[in-house]
Amino acid sequence: MIEITKISNGLRIVTEEIPYLRSASVGVWVLAGSRHEADRDSGIAHFTEHMLFKGTEKRTAADIAYEMDSIGGQINAYTAKELTCYYARVLDDHLLTALDILSDMFFNSLFDEDEIEKEKNVILEEISMCEDTPEDLCHEILHQTIWPNTGLGRNILGTEETVLSFKRADFDDFIKRNYRAENVVVSVAGKFDKSTVLAEVERLFSVFGGGDAKPREDEAASYTPGIVSRNKDIEQLHICMAFPGVPLGRDEMYAATAMNTMFGGGMSSRLFQNIREKHGLVYSIYSTPICYRDSGIFIICAALNPSSVGKAYELINSEINGFFSNPVTEEILKNTKEQLKSNLVLGLESTSSRMSANARAELLMGRIITPNEQLEKIEAISLDNIYNLAKMIFDAEKRSIAAVGRDCGFLNSVM
Repeated sequence: MIEITKISNGLRIVTEEIPYLRSASVGVWVLAGSRHEADRDSGIAHFTEHMLFKGTEKRTAADIAYEMDSIGGQINAYTAKELTCYYARVLDDHLLTALDILSDMFFNSLFDEDEIEKEKNVILEEISMCEDTPEDLCHEILHQTIWPNTGLGRNILGTEETVLSFKRADFDDFIKRNYRAENVVVSVAGKFDKSTVLAEVERLFSVFGGGDAKPREDEAASYTPGIVSRNKDIEQLHICMAFPGVPLGRDEMYAATAMNTMFGGGMSSRLFQNIREKHGLVYSIYSTPICYRDSGIFIICAALNPSSVGKAYELINSEINGFFSNPVTEEILKNTKEQLKSNLVLGLESTSSRMSANARAELLMGRIITPNEQLEKIEAISLDNIYNLAKMIFDAEKRSIAAVGRDCGFLNSVM
């Protein structure tokens, strides 16, 4: 059973006991990502995540790594557009140790100036790695084009200029504004004693002040169609085509997932079978919905030889039109539902997946959707749901395209 407990300062604890397992996963989730930065401090959410691993008042960076390794645990973190997550997975006997380490990092990290200066070089290398990874770069410039001058369009890593500018005071200010009890969810899934865990979380996280602040209101995200390219001296051409999608929390998410599975979400999908398998024009091709709290996009991505882009682009558009002229059958819909239900149920066998799903739902939507509810919503998907959504998504007037490679001249024909 999934339960939500709110302690006196407003922090929420999501617990899901799975007594037949021998492991547990715990995460500290913060409603603070690149969306919540200003232009001048772009990248500071991600930099803050790095710095929490650089030592506390009682643990050095090496101590954190050694202590987790000594109990056979795994600890990591990541920053996204709308959140930052610090998480650990351990044997059930060591859950309280993992909680202590995470809370120590969360509240007592030193942000030593020398460590900040050293970490700048690490993050600059990460920015360079993204620039050298054309698929990642294509996604980045697509976001910047669709959501210009807004948080959703901002690069999670920041820029060389902003990263080099950060001082200790910048981190203090960002944490004070964002690392607040009402913006934090602690999520635990696996084998544990709930009363013990709740008491320990309340003890460790009572450091936060009172939770009387108003809920965060994000800057509005308005989809703006656009076309963008980046010249890179690489063999392949990478393209991303985007359309307006579905925000988090909408029931249409389930129809979008089903539509995506049929259209381009796997090896049996129309995009893969026709453009890669039948015509052999691409190395990879897929589609996926990307959902945010108040906005979303549906993207189609491909990696291919530049000489094939004209034909591939024509076939992608043909598959979009063919989704309507050659409609999905009830049998295919039934098979798709089984695939979605299988993916959901198999994911439930991982404590980290369950911990993450519960935390993301509570943090970003303010409510938990149980697995049974999700299965019911999947089963309720109809062909009408899918085609009403497809008509909304595949609007040629709102198409956006990003390309990275040596020859992006094909974009001239679609502008």
